[in-house]
Amino acid sequence: MKSKLLTVALMATLCSSLLLSTVHAEKVSDFEMNPSSSESVEATFTVTLKGKAIQDLYAYEAKLNFDPNVLEIVKAETKIKGFSVSPIVKNNEITIAHTKIGNVNGEKGDMDIATITFKAKKAGTSSVKWTSLKILDRDLKDQQFTLNQSFEFTKIFSDITGHWAKADIMEMVTKGIIEGMNADTFAPNQNITRAQFATLLVRALNLSEGSGTNPYTDVKSGVWYEDTVKKAYAAGIVSGLSETTFAPDKSITREEMTMMLMRAKAYASGVKIDSLNSVSTNIFKDNSKISPWAKESVGFVIDSKLMKGRSQTSFAPKASATRAESASVIKRLLNSK
Repeated sequence: MKSKLLTVALMATLCSSLLLSTVHAEKVSDFEMNPSSSESVEATFTVTLKGKAIQDLYAYEAKLNFDPNVLEIVKAETKIKGFSVSPIVKNNEITIAHTKIGNVNGEKGDMDIATITFKAKKAGTSSVKWTSLKILDRDLKDQQFTLNQSFEFTKIFSDITGHWAKADIMEMVTKGIIEGMNADTFAPNQNITRAQFATLLVRALNLSEGSGTNPYTDVKSGVWYEDTVKKAYAAGIVSGLSETTFAPDKSITREEMTMMLMRAKAYASGVKIDSLNSVSTNIFKDNSKISPWAKESVGFVIDSKLMKGRSQTSFAPKASATRAESASVIKRLLNSK
Protein backbone atom coordinates (compact mmCIF):
# COMPACT_ATOMS: atom_id res chain seq x y z
CA MET A 1 0.00 0.00 0.00
CA LYS A 2 2.80 2.40 0.89
CA SER A 3 4.53 1.61 -2.40
CA LYS A 4 1.35 2.41 -4.37
CA LEU A 5 0.83 5.64 -2.47
CA LEU A 6 4.41 6.68 -3.15
CA THR A 7 3.98 5.97 -6.87
CA VAL A 8 0.82 8.06 -7.06
CA ALA A 9 2.49 10.89 -5.19
CA LEU A 10 5.51 10.81 -7.47
CA MET A 11 3.45 10.87 -10.66
CA ALA A 12 1.37 13.75 -9.34
CA THR A 13 4.58 15.59 -8.59
CA LEU A 14 5.94 14.97 -12.07
CA CYS A 15 2.80 16.15 -13.82
CA SER A 16 2.43 19.34 -11.81
CA SER A 17 4.87 22.22 -12.00
CA LEU A 18 3.38 23.79 -8.87
CA LEU A 19 4.03 21.16 -6.22
CA LEU A 20 7.78 21.54 -5.94
CA SER A 21 10.08 24.51 -6.31
CA THR A 22 12.39 24.10 -9.28
CA VAL A 23 16.17 24.31 -9.29
CA HIS A 24 17.10 25.53 -12.78
CA ALA A 25 20.25 24.17 -14.34
CA GLU A 26 21.45 24.90 -17.84
CA LYS A 27 23.46 21.82 -18.79
CA VAL A 28 22.34 21.06 -22.32
CA SER A 29 25.56 19.15 -23.05
CA ASP A 30 24.50 16.53 -20.46
CA PHE A 31 21.61 15.44 -22.66
CA GLU A 32 21.10 14.57 -26.29
CA MET A 33 18.36 13.29 -28.56
CA ASN A 34 19.28 10.61 -31.08
CA PRO A 35 16.91 9.76 -33.97
CA SER A 36 16.87 6.34 -35.58
CA SER A 37 16.99 8.01 -39.01
CA SER A 38 16.55 11.39 -40.64
CA GLU A 39 15.05 10.08 -43.89
CA SER A 40 13.17 6.93 -44.78
CA VAL A 41 10.45 5.50 -46.98
CA GLU A 42 9.08 3.98 -43.78
CA ALA A 43 6.63 6.08 -41.79
CA THR A 44 7.84 5.15 -38.29
CA PHE A 45 10.99 6.34 -36.56
CA THR A 46 12.25 6.63 -33.00
CA VAL A 47 14.00 9.26 -30.92
CA THR A 48 16.05 8.24 -27.92
CA LEU A 49 16.56 10.69 -25.07
CA LYS A 50 20.02 10.14 -23.64
CA GLY A 51 21.60 11.41 -20.44
CA LYS A 52 25.29 11.67 -19.59
CA ALA A 53 26.88 11.61 -16.16
CA ILE A 54 23.53 11.41 -14.38
CA GLN A 55 23.96 11.51 -10.58
CA ASP A 56 20.62 10.38 -9.17
CA LEU A 57 17.59 9.83 -11.40
CA TYR A 58 14.65 8.37 -9.50
CA ALA A 59 11.92 9.87 -11.67
CA TYR A 60 11.65 12.15 -14.68
CA GLU A 61 9.27 14.19 -16.79
CA ALA A 62 10.26 15.06 -20.37
CA LYS A 63 8.49 17.42 -22.76
CA LEU A 64 8.85 17.52 -26.54
CA ASN A 65 7.24 19.65 -29.26
CA PHE A 66 5.95 18.26 -32.55
CA ASP A 67 3.25 18.92 -35.12
CA PRO A 68 0.31 16.55 -34.51
CA ASN A 69 -0.96 17.28 -38.02
CA VAL A 70 1.99 15.43 -39.53
CA LEU A 71 3.16 13.14 -36.71
CA GLU A 72 1.45 10.83 -34.27
CA ILE A 73 2.83 9.18 -31.13
CA VAL A 74 2.98 5.40 -31.29
CA LYS A 75 4.54 4.66 -27.90
CA ALA A 76 7.12 5.73 -25.31
CA GLU A 77 9.38 3.22 -23.58
CA THR A 78 12.18 3.19 -21.01
CA LYS A 79 14.60 0.54 -19.76
CA ILE A 80 14.50 2.01 -16.26
CA LYS A 81 12.45 -0.20 -13.96
CA GLY A 82 9.34 1.33 -12.44
CA PHE A 83 6.03 2.86 -13.53
CA SER A 84 5.43 4.99 -16.64
CA VAL A 85 2.60 7.36 -17.39
CA SER A 86 1.07 6.98 -20.85
CA PRO A 87 2.22 9.82 -23.15
CA ILE A 88 0.12 12.95 -22.64
CA VAL A 89 -0.43 14.95 -25.83
CA LYS A 90 -1.78 18.49 -25.60
CA ASN A 91 -1.77 20.71 -28.67
CA ASN A 92 1.75 20.39 -30.08
CA GLU A 93 3.44 19.08 -26.92
CA ILE A 94 3.98 15.57 -25.63
CA THR A 95 4.79 14.81 -21.99
CA ILE A 96 6.24 11.50 -20.85
CA ALA A 97 6.92 10.60 -17.22
CA HIS A 98 8.38 7.66 -15.30
CA THR A 99 9.29 6.84 -11.72
CA LYS A 100 11.07 4.06 -9.91
CA ILE A 101 9.13 2.39 -7.11
CA GLY A 102 10.07 1.80 -3.48
CA ASN A 103 13.10 2.61 -1.39
CA VAL A 104 15.72 2.18 -4.11
CA ASN A 105 18.57 4.26 -5.42
CA GLY A 106 18.23 6.49 -8.46
CA GLU A 107 19.99 5.74 -11.73
CA LYS A 108 23.55 6.97 -12.27
CA GLY A 109 25.94 7.36 -15.20
CA ASP A 110 25.25 7.43 -18.94
CA MET A 111 21.88 6.04 -19.94
CA ASP A 112 18.95 5.97 -22.34
CA ILE A 113 16.24 7.87 -20.51
CA ALA A 114 13.42 7.05 -22.92
CA THR A 115 12.72 5.99 -26.48
CA ILE A 116 9.70 7.49 -28.27
CA THR A 117 8.26 6.06 -31.47
CA PHE A 118 6.60 8.45 -33.93
CA LYS A 119 4.71 7.79 -37.15
CA ALA A 120 4.60 10.24 -40.03
CA LYS A 121 1.02 10.68 -41.23
CA LYS A 122 2.14 11.66 -44.72
CA ALA A 123 5.21 12.23 -46.84
CA GLY A 124 7.22 15.33 -46.08
CA THR A 125 9.52 16.78 -43.45
CA SER A 126 8.56 17.04 -39.80
CA SER A 127 10.49 18.13 -36.73
CA VAL A 128 10.72 17.03 -33.11
CA LYS A 129 12.17 19.28 -30.39
CA TRP A 130 13.12 18.23 -26.87
CA THR A 131 12.32 21.29 -24.78
CA SER A 132 12.67 20.32 -21.12
CA LEU A 133 13.52 17.61 -18.62
CA LYS A 134 12.64 17.48 -14.93
CA ILE A 135 14.52 15.00 -12.77
CA LEU A 136 13.67 13.90 -9.23
CA ASP A 137 16.28 12.18 -7.06
CA ARG A 138 15.47 9.55 -4.45
CA ASP A 139 14.87 12.33 -1.88
CA LEU A 140 12.31 13.90 -4.24
CA LYS A 141 14.47 16.95 -4.87
CA ASP A 142 14.11 18.12 -8.44
CA GLN A 143 16.15 19.74 -11.14
CA GLN A 144 14.76 21.39 -14.28
CA PHE A 145 16.82 21.37 -17.47
CA THR A 146 15.80 23.66 -20.31
CA LEU A 147 16.79 22.01 -23.58
CA ASN A 148 16.87 23.02 -27.20
CA GLN A 149 17.50 19.74 -28.98
CA SER A 150 15.74 19.23 -32.30
CA PHE A 151 15.97 17.27 -35.53
CA GLU A 152 14.02 16.79 -38.73
CA PHE A 153 12.67 13.58 -40.20
CA THR A 154 11.62 13.23 -43.83
CA LYS A 155 9.32 10.49 -45.04
CA ILE A 156 10.07 10.12 -48.71
CA PHE A 157 8.11 8.41 -51.44
CA SER A 158 9.35 4.93 -52.30
CA ASP A 159 9.64 5.71 -56.01
CA ILE A 160 11.92 8.76 -55.72
CA THR A 161 14.84 7.15 -53.91
CA GLY A 162 17.89 8.09 -55.97
CA HIS A 163 15.85 10.30 -58.30
CA TRP A 164 17.55 13.50 -59.50
CA ALA A 165 14.61 15.63 -58.29
CA LYS A 166 14.15 13.97 -54.87
CA ALA A 167 15.16 17.01 -52.82
CA ASP A 168 13.01 19.40 -54.89
CA ILE A 169 10.02 17.07 -54.74
CA MET A 170 10.21 16.65 -50.97
CA GLU A 171 10.63 20.39 -50.38
CA MET A 172 7.53 21.17 -52.42
CA VAL A 173 5.60 18.34 -50.74
CA THR A 174 6.55 19.66 -47.30
CA LYS A 175 5.38 23.14 -48.29
CA GLY A 176 2.04 21.71 -49.40
CA ILE A 177 2.42 22.77 -53.03
CA ILE A 178 2.55 19.35 -54.64
CA GLU A 179 1.16 16.01 -53.48
CA GLY A 180 1.94 12.37 -54.04
CA MET A 181 -0.26 9.99 -55.97
CA ASN A 182 -0.85 8.31 -52.61
CA ALA A 183 0.93 8.06 -49.25
CA ASP A 184 3.82 6.03 -50.65
CA THR A 185 4.30 6.95 -54.32
CA PHE A 186 4.89 10.16 -56.25
CA ALA A 187 5.17 8.96 -59.87
CA PRO A 188 7.98 11.43 -60.72
CA ASN A 189 8.20 10.49 -64.39
CA GLN A 190 4.48 10.66 -65.05
CA ASN A 191 3.25 13.50 -67.24
CA ILE A 192 1.52 16.44 -65.59
CA THR A 193 -1.58 18.04 -67.09
CA ARG A 194 -2.20 21.69 -67.86
CA ALA A 195 -4.74 21.95 -65.04
CA GLN A 196 -2.40 20.26 -62.57
CA PHE A 197 0.50 22.59 -63.38
CA ALA A 198 -1.77 25.63 -63.16
CA THR A 199 -2.78 24.39 -59.71
CA LEU A 200 0.86 24.23 -58.59
CA LEU A 201 1.39 27.83 -59.69
CA VAL A 202 -1.75 28.98 -57.88
CA ARG A 203 -0.55 27.32 -54.65
CA ALA A 204 3.02 28.56 -55.02
CA LEU A 205 1.92 32.16 -55.57
CA ASN A 206 -0.91 31.89 -53.05
CA LEU A 207 -3.31 33.45 -55.51
CA SER A 208 -6.56 34.85 -54.15
CA GLU A 209 -10.00 33.98 -55.45
CA GLY A 210 -10.51 34.38 -59.15
CA SER A 211 -12.77 37.01 -60.65
CA GLY A 212 -15.31 34.38 -61.58
CA THR A 213 -14.53 34.75 -65.26
CA ASN A 214 -14.18 31.45 -67.08
CA PRO A 215 -13.99 31.76 -70.86
CA TYR A 216 -13.24 28.06 -71.38
CA THR A 217 -16.10 25.78 -72.34
CA ASP A 218 -14.09 22.68 -71.36
CA VAL A 219 -13.64 23.89 -67.76
CA LYS A 220 -16.99 22.77 -66.47
CA SER A 221 -18.67 24.06 -63.34
CA GLY A 222 -17.91 21.90 -60.32
CA VAL A 223 -14.74 20.19 -61.57
CA TRP A 224 -11.82 20.18 -59.12
CA TYR A 225 -9.72 22.59 -61.20
CA GLU A 226 -12.46 25.13 -61.94
CA ASP A 227 -11.40 27.61 -59.22
CA THR A 228 -7.71 27.04 -59.99
CA VAL A 229 -8.16 27.96 -63.64
CA LYS A 230 -10.24 31.02 -62.69
CA LYS A 231 -7.51 32.24 -60.32
CA ALA A 232 -4.71 31.65 -62.81
CA TYR A 233 -6.71 33.25 -65.63
CA ALA A 234 -7.52 36.33 -63.51
CA ALA A 235 -3.80 36.70 -62.73
CA GLY A 236 -2.92 36.47 -66.43
CA ILE A 237 -0.88 33.30 -65.92
CA VAL A 238 -2.75 30.90 -68.19
CA SER A 239 -4.15 31.08 -71.66
CA GLY A 240 -6.07 28.47 -73.58
CA LEU A 241 -5.24 26.58 -76.72
CA SER A 242 -7.94 28.80 -78.18
CA GLU A 243 -10.17 31.55 -76.83
CA THR A 244 -12.66 28.98 -75.54
CA THR A 245 -10.55 25.84 -75.02
CA PHE A 246 -8.14 25.29 -72.13
CA ALA A 247 -7.53 21.51 -72.53
CA PRO A 248 -7.19 20.94 -68.77
CA ASP A 249 -6.53 17.21 -69.03
CA LYS A 250 -3.94 17.48 -71.78
CA SER A 251 -0.34 16.84 -70.72
CA ILE A 252 1.45 20.16 -70.65
CA THR A 253 4.37 20.47 -73.03
CA ARG A 254 7.69 21.91 -71.95
CA GLU A 255 7.20 25.01 -74.11
CA GLU A 256 3.70 25.55 -72.69
CA MET A 257 5.23 25.31 -69.24
CA THR A 258 7.73 28.07 -70.09
CA MET A 259 4.91 30.44 -70.99
CA MET A 260 3.08 29.85 -67.70
CA LEU A 261 6.33 30.26 -65.79
CA MET A 262 7.17 33.54 -67.50
CA ARG A 263 3.74 34.96 -66.77
CA ALA A 264 3.89 33.70 -63.18
CA LYS A 265 7.25 35.41 -62.69
CA ALA A 266 5.93 38.68 -64.08
CA TYR A 267 2.90 38.48 -61.79
CA ALA A 268 4.99 37.65 -58.72
CA SER A 269 7.44 40.48 -59.47
CA GLY A 270 4.74 43.01 -60.30
CA VAL A 271 6.25 43.80 -63.70
CA LYS A 272 5.13 43.58 -67.29
CA ILE A 273 6.05 40.41 -69.10
CA ASP A 274 7.99 42.26 -71.81
CA SER A 275 10.37 43.64 -69.17
CA LEU A 276 11.75 40.19 -68.38
CA ASN A 277 15.09 39.20 -69.91
CA SER A 278 15.28 36.50 -72.56
CA VAL A 279 18.14 34.91 -74.48
CA SER A 280 18.33 33.36 -77.92
CA THR A 281 17.15 29.78 -78.25
CA ASN A 282 19.65 29.10 -81.03
CA ILE A 283 21.81 27.26 -78.49
CA PHE A 284 19.52 24.25 -78.96
CA LYS A 285 19.74 22.01 -82.01
CA ASP A 286 15.97 21.59 -81.89
CA ASN A 287 15.41 25.36 -81.91
CA SER A 288 13.36 25.07 -85.08
CA LYS A 289 10.84 22.89 -83.22
CA ILE A 290 10.11 25.62 -80.66
CA SER A 291 6.84 27.34 -81.58
CA PRO A 292 7.23 31.03 -82.53
CA TRP A 293 4.98 32.12 -79.64
CA ALA A 294 7.25 30.23 -77.19
CA LYS A 295 10.64 31.55 -78.34
CA GLU A 296 10.68 34.39 -75.84
CA SER A 297 9.45 32.33 -72.89
CA VAL A 298 11.91 29.51 -73.57
CA GLY A 299 14.68 32.10 -73.73
CA PHE A 300 13.42 33.56 -70.45
CA VAL A 301 13.42 30.28 -68.48
CA ILE A 302 16.90 29.48 -69.77
CA ASP A 303 18.23 32.94 -68.88
CA SER A 304 16.60 32.87 -65.43
CA LYS A 305 17.62 29.23 -64.87
CA LEU A 306 14.04 28.21 -64.13
CA MET A 307 14.38 25.40 -66.66
CA LYS A 308 17.13 23.58 -68.48
CA GLY A 309 17.25 21.62 -71.70
CA ARG A 310 16.53 17.92 -71.68
CA SER A 311 20.17 17.71 -72.68
CA GLN A 312 22.91 20.27 -73.29
CA THR A 313 21.88 20.58 -76.93
CA SER A 314 18.14 19.81 -76.88
CA PHE A 315 15.24 21.61 -75.21
CA ALA A 316 12.52 19.15 -76.32
CA PRO A 317 9.78 21.83 -76.55
CA LYS A 318 7.01 19.46 -77.66
CA ALA A 319 7.80 16.79 -75.07
CA SER A 320 5.42 16.43 -72.15
CA ALA A 321 6.67 17.81 -68.83
CA THR A 322 6.86 15.42 -65.91
CA ARG A 323 5.76 15.71 -62.30
CA ALA A 324 9.40 15.77 -61.22
CA GLU A 325 10.21 18.62 -63.60
CA SER A 326 7.19 20.52 -62.31
CA ALA A 327 8.36 20.25 -58.69
CA SER A 328 11.81 21.50 -59.66
CA VAL A 329 10.66 24.50 -61.69
CA ILE A 330 8.19 25.57 -58.98
CA LYS A 331 10.99 25.44 -56.40
CA ARG A 332 13.23 27.55 -58.65
CA LEU A 333 10.41 30.01 -59.23
CA LEU A 334 9.91 30.46 -55.49
CA ASN A 335 13.65 30.87 -54.92
CA SER A 336 14.21 33.26 -57.85
CA LYS A 337 14.79 36.95 -57.19
